[in-house]
Formats: sequence, C-alpha cells, structure tokens
Amino acid sequence: MAETKVVTEVAGRVCALAANVGDQIGEGDDIILVEAMKMELPVSAPSGGAVKTILVKIDDVVGEGQIIATIEV
Repeated sequence: MAETKVVTEVAGRVCALAANVGDQIGEGDDIILVEAMKMELPVSAPSGGAVKTILVKIDDVVGEGQIIATIEV
C-alpha cells in the first residue's frame, strides 16, 4: 500500500487533534489544528485513506513543511 505524508503549511502550536491513528478519512478532512497568530488553522489530508501515524501531540511546536502524520492509501 502507498503512504502519503501530511505536512503543515504554517509554523505554530498544535492545539487539537482532529483524527486518530486508524481513522478512515477523506481527502480534505482535518488531521490537526495548529494555532498561529492567534488563529486556529486546520492541517488537512491531501488524500483519503487510513491514518497510519500521527507524529505530534497537543502543545507540540511545529514548523512550516514539517511532516505531522502519514496516511495509508
């Protein structure tokens, strides 16, 4: 099976997890929420499938372009 990497588009703090390992998600579904500049910005799935890994936890600081999860497609 193929694996898709989910990356952040902005730097910030992880404020919520919208999906869990094993969840079936669709393209565009939110994986996590990142707080940046006092706004909560979703990080969405680039493709549908099963969430294989989530590499961050709440309150982690993430950088732009950081891999935060993988999806098995």
